[in-house]
Amino acid sequence: MSCRLDSGQKESIDYMGSRVRLCEDGKYRWKYELNMITNPVIMITVFKVFFYTVLILFLIFCPIMYLVDGDWAGALGMVKAMGIALGGFAVLTFVSTVFLSWVFGGKYVVLFEMDEHKIVHNQLAAQQQKARKIGMLTFLVGLFAKRPSTMGAGMLSTVKNSSTSEFSKVRRVRSRRWLHTIKVNQLLERNQIYVPKEDYDFVYDFIKSHCPNLKSNQISSKMTVR
Repeated sequence: MSCRLDSGQKESIDYMGSRVRLCEDGKYRWKYELNMITNPVIMITVFKVFFYTVLILFLIFCPIMYLVDGDWAGALGMVKAMGIALGGFAVLTFVSTVFLSWVFGGKYVVLFEMDEHKIVHNQLAAQQQKARKIGMLTFLVGLFAKRPSTMGAGMLSTVKNSSTSEFSKVRRVRSRRWLHTIKVNQLLERNQIYVPKEDYDFVYDFIKSHCPNLKSNQISSKMTVR
């Protein structure tokens, strides 16, 4: 496979531009500034976690309630409770996103590095420091509330500032063009790649063409590079 950039020139390895460029070390790099208010991708991602958690709990307890009560009255009550819970989580998600947007100055800024074998999603140093402070605050809240899961989430966010997707392990690649996002999923890693619209097709096709273990219905018959 051959890939050619519009400029036809290689950039230095400290390239921090917003367009995708091939650098001297053979890696593609670009910086993306995600507006956390106008682009709802983070808000949608957080809410989906809440939604699937509530749904799984419903699917587990609904049959149990039917066996105990002998009818679906309890299950219907649980549906109402689930709707109220999701409404509360929607509000919580919005408030949390606005708060994080304020902390990060309105933008989540990341640097992406991509080569023939993997793609790496890196937080910039300035935002890593802010993320660590939020993570430590989350850890302390979990400690005082005696909630190990909250403590664990906070501790994880203080140490994890990058996500790496190895193409040989990727099983699914999903396009969210309207959000400027490509979801790259493997067994224990979920990565979101943000790409400017001018380079979206190039990056999407590059990733798909380098993932040998994609599900058959996701393998494109012909790669197009723009």
